[in-house]
Amino acid sequence: MNEKENKVSLKAVFKDGVLLSNPLFVSLLGLCPALAITTKFMNAIGMTIAFFLVLLASNVVISLLRNLIPGEIRIPVYIIIVATFVTCVALLMEAFTPELYSNLSTFINLIVVNCIILGRAEAFASKNTVVASTIDAMGQSLGYGLGLLVIALIREVLGTQSLTFSNPFNAAQSYTIPLLTNFKIEFFNSSAGAFVTLAIVLAVIAAITNATSKKKGAK
Repeated sequence: MNEKENKVSLKAVFKDGVLLSNPLFVSLLGLCPALAITTKFMNAIGMTIAFFLVLLASNVVISLLRNLIPGEIRIPVYIIIVATFVTCVALLMEAFTPELYSNLSTFINLIVVNCIILGRAEAFASKNTVVASTIDAMGQSLGYGLGLLVIALIREVLGTQSLTFSNPFNAAQSYTIPLLTNFKIEFFNSSAGAFVTLAIVLAVIAAITNATSKKKGAK
């Protein structure tokens, strides 16, 4: 019985991060990088991977040390732990994916004070097991990453008429897929375009959520 309850709770934790409490589209957290780096689909992929690695490592370490960290200094300790992993990820990206790092460097470093990561450390990892904290990191990262990818996809396709994929280890190797002919809205490459894209996506999600709720209510 306990095993079944545990499985259900882990599924709920994962589902919560991806859908019910999606960091970007529901909680509206991490908006700064979501609006700034999503001009290119590859940027969104890179940020998603970096975010996942930092959140996963931070959640695991904080969960392991949760009974050893004094409550009075827990926030500074969390920041130090997160900053350590952010530095590791940034150095690895700078060494092996320099082009991608040059596009994301400012926002990679800002992960140190990202409200999603610090929020999960305080609200979840510090109170739960390593396994649960790992699942939480996976769900939150997938949810946030999907948000970044959706916004980047819309902005790049509408703003450039195409979608470009490149080798992160060799920027000279890239492949562009033309998607729209004679239809280009450069506005979506701007900061204002990022806000409009986010607003459109949020409006669609709200409409779908309301329609689903009405159907359930009718039953």
